[in-house]
Amino acid sequence: MNKQTFMKGALILLAAGVVNRILAFVPRIALPRIIGAEGVGIYQLGYPFLIVLLTFITGGIPLSVAKWIAEAETQGDGKRVKQIFRAAMALTIMLSTVLTVLFIWLTPWIIDHLMTEPRVFQTFRMMSPLLIIIGISSVYRGYFQGKQNMIPTAFSQTMETVIRIIFALLFAKWLLPFGLEWGAAGAMLGVVAGEIAGFAVLLLHYASDRKRPPGTPMETADNANELDPFPPLSTERPHGKTAAKEKERIPVMRRLISLSVPVTASRMIGSFSYLLESIFTARALLLAGIATGAATAQYGALQGMIVPILLLPTALTYSLAVSLVPSLSEAAAKGDRATIHKRLHQSMRLALVTGAPFVVVMLLFADPICRILYNHAEIAPMLKWMAPVGLFIYLQAPLQAALQALDKPSTALMNTFIGAIVKLVLIMKLASMPSLGIYGALIAININIVLVTALHWISVTRFVGFRMQWIDFLKVITAMCIMGAASLWVMNQQVLPKLWLNLIAACMAGVIVYLLLMVALRIIDRHDAARIPLIGRWFRP
Repeated sequence: MNKQTFMKGALILLAAGVVNRILAFVPRIALPRIIGAEGVGIYQLGYPFLIVLLTFITGGIPLSVAKWIAEAETQGDGKRVKQIFRAAMALTIMLSTVLTVLFIWLTPWIIDHLMTEPRVFQTFRMMSPLLIIIGISSVYRGYFQGKQNMIPTAFSQTMETVIRIIFALLFAKWLLPFGLEWGAAGAMLGVVAGEIAGFAVLLLHYASDRKRPPGTPMETADNANELDPFPPLSTERPHGKTAAKEKERIPVMRRLISLSVPVTASRMIGSFSYLLESIFTARALLLAGIATGAATAQYGALQGMIVPILLLPTALTYSLAVSLVPSLSEAAAKGDRATIHKRLHQSMRLALVTGAPFVVVMLLFADPICRILYNHAEIAPMLKWMAPVGLFIYLQAPLQAALQALDKPSTALMNTFIGAIVKLVLIMKLASMPSLGIYGALIAININIVLVTALHWISVTRFVGFRMQWIDFLKVITAMCIMGAASLWVMNQQVLPKLWLNLIAACMAGVIVYLLLMVALRIIDRHDAARIPLIGRWFRP
């Protein structure tokens, strides 16, 4: 198995993440044109419940598997790696099966008592298989990430995205004649098809890994069989040995649960916050005098159109977070404080540098972006309101991953909990005001993002003595202002016949100016620039 360095692993996931984010915009653009903003709202209302259940299954297990396997690899303990994988797979299958049955059983009650939009029922039915599929896939990803081999994760994510795009649009179009709710359910069915494809890719990589010629402790046939998450029902091994291995698995599973529970609890707060956000927003909009259909459309515009644009740069922050956990875990296990500081500085600097130009573009060109992508210029003010907090979103993921890798998940839990309480209280207070409506929810979400990121930053600083150089922030802000001026000048020239061509030209000009400033101001050096896809070759010696 190929083990990558922190930067190489992050860049592999970055490349896959950028491709996936770009591809994911195809259904984001096309789906509202098929089922409309109201249909997107129905589709989006189902997601918070799915996220809560998936968080319960996968919230802490994959990260714990990655962290624990990375530590075992550092110690050369191949037997421990096998035990971790077996225990994680058994625990995940058990949890996902129980929750799938429970979710199917409780769906009618949820629709009747919690939702303001009964048409979401069909979407709920379609998404129930996702719990088992994503749960098992997450263990494989945690295993490969713990081995610091990010290639299987990158390939599976790309395959999942491609298949999801194709089938979500096809199923939505095919089922739309049966009603708007069936169009939304068809889009969710496409998500199921994509996850099956991604799972298949992980299985193929795992099968290929098992067939490697011997040469390392993890490459023997016996070890491959031990790591098989679906062992045959009958086996030729002596019963005593099998029983001994079952006893061996129990303390490993207990330790895995103890590692996973704080992380899962922290993420559950975020997931429940997202769920309650959708419920509170819908009810607050009704209190503001907005009809159910209009409230669903506004929520769909926010969560299905605006937020995906804002989250585009998180392709990087996700890759940094995934790569940061095993890397920091290894450094912490060795007591290597210098490496901890180095990795934190790398991840924070890259998140800041990469996210900044997106913030400029979203803030200055919200109107043409929404007009071109969705043909709904009226939602542009939402994007302008949320764009300034983009940098806080992009910095949040590496900070939270650092807290988890440093065995401080309870701190991340408390920070997230405080932010969630503040957000929900503000949503009910502000979104129910007729003068604000959906913008009240936007204000609450923005305050939550800034608050949680600030708390994470303070916590990391306190635990490891990490200090980011503030001069870097000033340099990036300066570069953002100059980039914005250059982009606006190009956009105002209107030298091209189409709006989208002028927007692309303005963005490209701004990004080129921004990158040159990053190099000139020494925020990134030639080695960092050489790693950037497509343009990196210009900076290589």
